[in-house]
Amino acid sequence: MSDKELSRFEVLQRVLDRRMTQQHAGQLLGLTRRQIYRLLSSVKKHGAAGLVSKRRGRRSNYQLAPGLAVKALALIRQHYADFGPTLAGEKLRERHQLSLSVETVRKLMMGAGLWTPRALRDKAVHQPRMRRLSVGELIQIDGCEHAWFEDRGPRCSLLVYVDDATSRIMAARFVEAESTFAYMETTRGYIERHGKPLAFYSDRHSVFNVNQTESLTGEGITQFHRALGQLGIELICANTSQAKGRVERAHLTLQDRLVKELRLAGISSIRAGNEFLDAFIDDYNQRFGKEPGHPMDVHRPVGLYGPGTWVTGVRGHG
Repeated sequence: MSDKELSRFEVLQRVLDRRMTQQHAGQLLGLTRRQIYRLLSSVKKHGAAGLVSKRRGRRSNYQLAPGLAVKALALIRQHYADFGPTLAGEKLRERHQLSLSVETVRKLMMGAGLWTPRALRDKAVHQPRMRRLSVGELIQIDGCEHAWFEDRGPRCSLLVYVDDATSRIMAARFVEAESTFAYMETTRGYIERHGKPLAFYSDRHSVFNVNQTESLTGEGITQFHRALGQLGIELICANTSQAKGRVERAHLTLQDRLVKELRLAGISSIRAGNEFLDAFIDDYNQRFGKEPGHPMDVHRPVGLYGPGTWVTGVRGHG
């Protein structure tokens, strides 16, 4: 018997000897009167052995099948060592037919030193900004240069357009580098698919913002900014990267999940990567997209300034 069971037996024996009431015994043991009555019945019938747990020595219902943990951890080490527990669990289920809970995969990876709990990581605290209410009200845009294809292909940039109200990726495209023409082409595809948003929210990259020296000698507005003005789309330039946190967080998730999905698919070129993006983005939005505060989609039809006019005006400038 365990110490806990021995203590229970001593108290219950006092009750049987009429030296203690059932109510007092329940208070000492932290049990209800009904539980005390049940235990007393068991002691009367089986003695001290009646308090021994019937499950002692039996396998837990939640214990993994023999060898399953070793097999899962071997697969994680071989294929998914740099994956997070959620994504690793998804791939074990999709590619190897091993169905384990996220918590089980997390514990396996933590025990093997492959994953560090978020509570033990350094935290940067920033004041959150309230979301816009409707889809198309504000679209955060940004490019991220990264080794998207790892060592299988050249470094390139991924242009990402994230809706502020829902955190959904509305458009994404691999390009060789961030440039006015790259953003023009990606924005054209965005407008053809969704319509015109009310505003874009960007950083102060030279595509979007003219520095002070250039503003003294020119118009003080970039070509991309001018084109948006013709379309009636406002351009807002953030002062800090934290201000456009939705797209920045999307970059972090993409650098984790997208890189690994590209690896598993064996993709190593910009063209193949762009063909892969549509299906990936659909899955991403189902997993991470939020419901808007207001159901109205405020995208507007193209109207007088169609995408053809937009692109024709910039092709000659590269």
